[in-house]
Amino acid sequence: MHITIRLFAGLAEVMGTSSLSFNVEETSITAGRLKELLSASYPDAASQISVSLVAIDHEYAPEDSDIPEKAEIALIPPVSGGEASSIYESSPDGLYEVTNQVLLAEDILNKVLDTNHGASLLFVGTTREMTGEQHTTALFYEAYIPMAISKLQEIGKEVQERWNARCAITHRLGLVGLKEASVIIAVSSPHRDTCYEASRYAIEKLKQMVPIWKQDINEKGHIWKGFEGQTEGSSKMEP
Repeated sequence: MHITIRLFAGLAEVMGTSSLSFNVEETSITAGRLKELLSASYPDAASQISVSLVAIDHEYAPEDSDIPEKAEIALIPPVSGGEASSIYESSPDGLYEVTNQVLLAEDILNKVLDTNHGASLLFVGTTREMTGEQHTTALFYEAYIPMAISKLQEIGKEVQERWNARCAITHRLGLVGLKEASVIIAVSSPHRDTCYEASRYAIEKLKQMVPIWKQDINEKGHIWKGFEGQTEGSSKMEP
């Protein structure tokens, strides 16, 4: 059985590719078994593989899930939460986007304003300089774009169903400098209490489930966030 696997962030870095062609002798294989075989074949990446999730056709797959032939397979590192050309993709309704362009808060807020809603909020996540004693100079974001859009839509649907609120989310990719916005979430609802709850829920779910990774860039080098046990400076920039 031949499987093509998409790789991201620190996992792609340690394995030296973003798309891996992998042959297995079994005629059928589960997501968990695939991780076992990959770990045996790539021992230097085994720790990252073990904490990663398998996605089948843009959906997270339990380890006992069978992998169909010709399915789109991706290995998703824990999420954290190229810029040479313009990147922009969105859901069909335009409410959920990823882009490498500067984020415009007013444009995103306008997507959720409603004549029947008395409250609206913007959450703006920006790059901060200090994390403990670590001095950050910029962040770099990468995404599994089709799945990221799908998961952002899921969050928006939950916000609508639970709080009767409208939601729009745009996440930036590529290099994001200090004080620049990496993510903007706009929410509107009939009342302010539900608006606050829905906004907090949206950012917490985004950080848990949307396959977007960030790389912290500082004077010592750079490191992908998300892998437990990875130490600062484990991936150095060239001088």
